[in-house]
Amino acid sequence: MTLGKVYLIGAGPGAPDLITLRAVRLLERADIVLYDRLVHPEVLDHATGAERIYVGKAKGDDMQLRQERIFALMIGHAREGKIVVRLKGGDPFVFGRGGEELLVLKDAGIPAEVVPGVSSCISAPEAALIPVTYRGITPSFGVFAGQQGTRAKRAQVDWEAAARIGTAVFLMGVERLTLIVERLVAHGRSPQTPVALVERGTLPEQKVVTGTLADIVDKAKGVRSPATIVVGEVVNVRESLLATAEAGAGDSLIAAS
Repeated sequence: MTLGKVYLIGAGPGAPDLITLRAVRLLERADIVLYDRLVHPEVLDHATGAERIYVGKAKGDDMQLRQERIFALMIGHAREGKIVVRLKGGDPFVFGRGGEELLVLKDAGIPAEVVPGVSSCISAPEAALIPVTYRGITPSFGVFAGQQGTRAKRAQVDWEAAARIGTAVFLMGVERLTLIVERLVAHGRSPQTPVALVERGTLPEQKVVTGTLADIVDKAKGVRSPATIVVGEVVNVRESLLATAEAGAGDSLIAAS
């Protein structure tokens, strides 16, 4: 039997119309779609002829067992000659274990291809009118995992780098916001540094909470995952951009408060 092929596809940051055209075309051809928790239901509507299998992970799950099941499903269906789409929120290579999955497929002799997606590390701040770089403020930004892993294979956050870089963006960090704030201040970041949390970025129900490292933990008590954390002076640019957007009465930007 001819081998099928696996496509590791980024579904984008949340809004269903932020998926790429290439991703849509491949979903339309798919036989099997293995999709994660943060994939918008409307994205799955493109896979009209596919069997859809939920493989999302949740707090309390045995993550390694879940991942082994995903490996087995991808390999098994591809060996049956099927076109398999592994659909991930954001981009497959940004905290999505896409690199690991690609290596497993390669070792199994399965043809595979990666299709980039729009990552929330840039698009969520942008939807809130927060530029991650800005001339005269900072020419650089870094993206960090908010999760603090205990497993040996999970790299830890370089807090010194996170405290030093112009804009620090944290994904998957809402439940560890207190720790993030404490570590940044302990490594030299000013407590007066502006901070924003963008909950459900790019979606109509988007919520934005702003403050400083000194008060953001109290201000953001109602924020729930998924949310993107932005730390840096660029957060202050938002007020000027909000005024500009409101003056133009444009409705293409969400920028909710």
